Amino acid sequence: MGDRTTTDVAIIGGGIVGASAAFALRRLGIAVTLLERDVCGAKASGVNFGGVRRQGRPLSQLPLAQRAHGIWSRLQALIGIDGEYVQSGHLKLARSDADLASLEAYRAQTLDFGLELQLLSRADIHARYPWLGDGVAGGSLCPADGQANPRLVSPAFASAAHRLGARIVEHAPVDCVEHDGDRFVLRAPGLELKAPVLINCAGAWANAVAAQFGEEVPMVSANPGMLVTEPLAPLLNVNIGVEGGGVYARQVRRGNFVIGGARAQALDGERSRVGPAAVAAIVQQAVEIVPRLRQAWIIRTWSGTEGFLPDRLPVLGPSATTAGLFHAFGFAGAGFQIGPAVGEVLADLVRDGRSTTPIDAFSISRFSAAHPKET
Repeated sequence: MGDRTTTDVAIIGGGIVGASAAFALRRLGIAVTLLERDVCGAKASGVNFGGVRRQGRPLSQLPLAQRAHGIWSRLQALIGIDGEYVQSGHLKLARSDADLASLEAYRAQTLDFGLELQLLSRADIHARYPWLGDGVAGGSLCPADGQANPRLVSPAFASAAHRLGARIVEHAPVDCVEHDGDRFVLRAPGLELKAPVLINCAGAWANAVAAQFGEEVPMVSANPGMLVTEPLAPLLNVNIGVEGGGVYARQVRRGNFVIGGARAQALDGERSRVGPAAVAAIVQQAVEIVPRLRQAWIIRTWSGTEGFLPDRLPVLGPSATTAGLFHAFGFAGAGFQIGPAVGEVLADLVRDGRSTTPIDAFSISRFSAAHPKET
């Protein structure tokens, strides 16, 4: 017969978004069961770069990012670990005068969000960070942004939810999801789960769930390539990125540099590999930005699978076709920082039908023929 059970809220996906939602729901006293196809935090939420930044986000995401910022500062008290979270600052580098102008325009647009961005000229940035390469023309520092260890944080949210009473079922790929006219019915090997509310947090695989309810979106998968060096002497005391895209890097407490900036090769729907060309591209960019890395040894490479929508914004909010269904996916490689806030927003929606954090820009309806995407 297998396990047949019911709950108030069913969640598909145990990444940082799904696990944070389970945690937030249990804090409200709402019964929840989370089904994860692998183990919690094993996919993109656990293998991402680990940047915890607000700087550089689209304006529509900044309210979410600000809400998340307050959660990150209370991480130890909330989930029992600090997740190696440090407010190292996030430094976005300019390689040209045009990049500097872009950073200045972004600062002007975000003055009301409390980022406290500091624009640095070429002279300023090289005086403060003498290890930068000559090609850096300036930058923008967000002092209170930072970094954390995704391998620790994402599973810790699931563990914290479990301690509060959430049922967390790992190795439970959902092979059928439907609505029987009363409740959602989810089936996984050896398990049938019924719930009046369903939250779709299945990451790069969430489109399959959305399609079951007539809401397929134009999401594609991509595989960011990353590498880590041997432990090195302390040097990089900020989390760095580059205006317009390119390499990003941070140095952890043990001294290792975590570096990304190229696409890996997808082997199939579940696996990917960082090939020689991707490694070479990452290394070339990294050495241009931080020349002292030229002699560093690379000890490991890895990748993951992330979902990207055409406008690089997530889907977050209620279904446009099915009452009781909520979506949260397509975070385009930037979901780690806002994930805890997304979990709280989902709990708001389940309990109140609305959230004080604005999310209209992320409606799934923007991809329907009746609601064309605004330009």
